[in-house]
Amino acid sequence: MGMDKVIKKKKWTTKKILNIAGISIFVLFILYLLFFRDKRSKLYVDKSQITIASVLADKFQEFIPVDGVVFPRNTIYIDAVQGGFVERVYVEDGALLDKGDTIMKLANANMELSLMEQETRIFEAINNLQNTKIGLEQNKFQRQSEIVNLQYQIDQTKRDFERNQQLYNEEVISDKEFEDAKRDYDFTVKQLHISVELKKLDSISAAARSIQIGKTMERMELNLVMLRENLENLYIKSPTDGQLSSFSVEIGETKSAGEHLGQIDMLDGFKLKANIDERYISRVYIGQFAEFDFAGKTYYLAIGKIYTNVTNGSFQVDLYFEGEQPDQIKRGQTVQLRLSFSSSTDAIIVKRGGFFQETGGNWIYFVDPSGTFATKRKIRIGRQNTNYYEVMEGLEPGEQVIISSYDSFGSKEKLVFK
Repeated sequence: MGMDKVIKKKKWTTKKILNIAGISIFVLFILYLLFFRDKRSKLYVDKSQITIASVLADKFQEFIPVDGVVFPRNTIYIDAVQGGFVERVYVEDGALLDKGDTIMKLANANMELSLMEQETRIFEAINNLQNTKIGLEQNKFQRQSEIVNLQYQIDQTKRDFERNQQLYNEEVISDKEFEDAKRDYDFTVKQLHISVELKKLDSISAAARSIQIGKTMERMELNLVMLRENLENLYIKSPTDGQLSSFSVEIGETKSAGEHLGQIDMLDGFKLKANIDERYISRVYIGQFAEFDFAGKTYYLAIGKIYTNVTNGSFQVDLYFEGEQPDQIKRGQTVQLRLSFSSSTDAIIVKRGGFFQETGGNWIYFVDPSGTFATKRKIRIGRQNTNYYEVMEGLEPGEQVIISSYDSFGSKEKLVFK
């Protein structure tokens, strides 16, 4: 009888291997859960529902968009100097006028009557002054005549005195006759002296009065001119060459003195008026550049005047063309300007998007190079314009980021694309 054969027990049975493998896998899973698993909060998103943009290295210029309204470069306003009712209208709104062309005529019967009365009084006053001036001239000639007569008398008395003196020396005439002759001669000489002094005084007085009368007559003549100009002011005329605008009057209307009637737009170019948010008032200055696109071309302007009064949260500026201006542009037209706050410089930029409202420019979702997910990354945004943000820190050219709105992402740190 043969002996039984001892069968060796297998050390690595299939069951044992399966058990060890299962335990190892479980341990590895626990280790993964404890140490290697991505613990960041996730959100699965449809990639087609988001907007991804590349970070660029390009030229950047800071500007803001503002609406500019076209106005004539120079405008002269037409106001009624004298009040009255509209008697006649010679031209219509929009007419091209030369300097001095009559636009309309006002009528004011009371003013015309009053001016006629004043004119009559002035003529009377001028006539009286002229008579006074003639009287002064006549007095001058009267004084001259007196002097001539006295000189003639002196000549006679002098001869009589000299003759009597000779006779007196020869003792032909008495002392009384000689003394009478001498007294007549001395009296006539004194009269001449007095008349000459009076003539001097009269001449000085007459000269002063004549100057005063002349000035008074000049003022009255000017008053006459002004009276006639007031009548002429009832005719409203164009003060310069240009186009009549904002003119709307009807025959029979009453216009008060100083009332605005219209304006003359001078045909020497255009300017733009723009309202700018008051937040930028400290950054706006004379000479600051702006530009806009029109009919396929870019036109450049500069700020020429700043109105610092803030109304409804904005202030106004006037911008003037630098060089060429568009031919087809019209008064009252609105164009969108780009008001520059800096010159063009090299920068890292990213396209504008809705993400900024959620993050304030402090972080952004960075798209992994694999293109399968995106994660949060801290960044710092600098300047901005209507198209781009300037990235100061956190991104490099060529990287991709999500720029659309983050409203539906909550606070998830990782977005996994479906």
